[in-house]
Amino acid sequence: MISLAYPWLLLLALLPLLFLAGKRYGKGEPVDAPVIPVGHWLSGMPGVSTQGRRTPRWRQLLLLLAWLCLVLAIARPQHVGEQVQMPVSGRDLMLLVDISPSMDERDMVIQGRSINRLQAVKRVLDQFIDRREGDRLGLVLFGTQPYVQAPLTFDRETVRTLLLEAGLGMAGRATAIGDAVGLAVKRLRDRPQEQRVAILLTDGANTAGEVSPDKATEIAAATGVRLYTIGIGADSMIQRGLLGSRRVNPSRDLDEALLTRMAEQTGGRYFRARSLPELEMIYDSIDQLEPIEQEGQFYRPVTELYVWPAGTAVTLWLLLSALRLLASRARRNESGEVHHG
Repeated sequence: MISLAYPWLLLLALLPLLFLAGKRYGKGEPVDAPVIPVGHWLSGMPGVSTQGRRTPRWRQLLLLLAWLCLVLAIARPQHVGEQVQMPVSGRDLMLLVDISPSMDERDMVIQGRSINRLQAVKRVLDQFIDRREGDRLGLVLFGTQPYVQAPLTFDRETVRTLLLEAGLGMAGRATAIGDAVGLAVKRLRDRPQEQRVAILLTDGANTAGEVSPDKATEIAAATGVRLYTIGIGADSMIQRGLLGSRRVNPSRDLDEALLTRMAEQTGGRYFRARSLPELEMIYDSIDQLEPIEQEGQFYRPVTELYVWPAGTAVTLWLLLSALRLLASRARRNESGEVHHG
């Protein structure tokens, strides 16, 4: 469908008619003036008209057409397309990832090969980030101190790259869960009420920081930030030593009671990831709990068409200028021949 952004500007097309009317009736009765041939020695004198100087009708029509094209251009013709549904991002997600040295525990298994917890997290989060198209994602890495590695952004590739570059112990050797949650809440508090979500993953308990996890949870609940907490680590594994093998619990330091309390008080959920498949299922569940899209908004794509009448007007003006220049040269040549004769 073709429409005009400023249809009232089409009234400017009447200006040439108003100009002609004013010229015809604004100066009273016309006065006859002597008409002489082109090149006569009196040509150019005041009150003398020269034969052949009247603008041809076809040139007037071209000039009028150029003016109409210019008027049409400034009225901004547009092609309005069919209605399109545009997805609206449903969430702003802050990913909080523990990178303390305890995440080096190799109790995750993939294809019969043991990998550490951080490697498993990177593998699963890489797929999770890829699925959150249209969402704004942020990344907080924490150990003794929390750091905003990536502020909220639509650039998922950058978030993925920064996560993959994260190294064990980069943020210190302790675990500041409360400070990490507080930093995430600070970044989310200015976002729409229903879009504030933080996903905390850790394998231990709070052992550092200035803000206690309970206080940070209280602030998150007051701010409307939902916390999903994930405790990662196997329940048991075989540990080999000089005196033989023994079964140990590599997740003995995990504070599940704290993580459960934090999630429940903010309207979220606590998940337990004892293996890589369980971790994958957890992030799949979060995908369902926090859908990517809300009800879409609708818009009509608009293509601007003013360049075509504007280009036509410029082309006609250049053509008229070139013709006027050629006619002027022709008159000068004719004048020179008359004088020479």
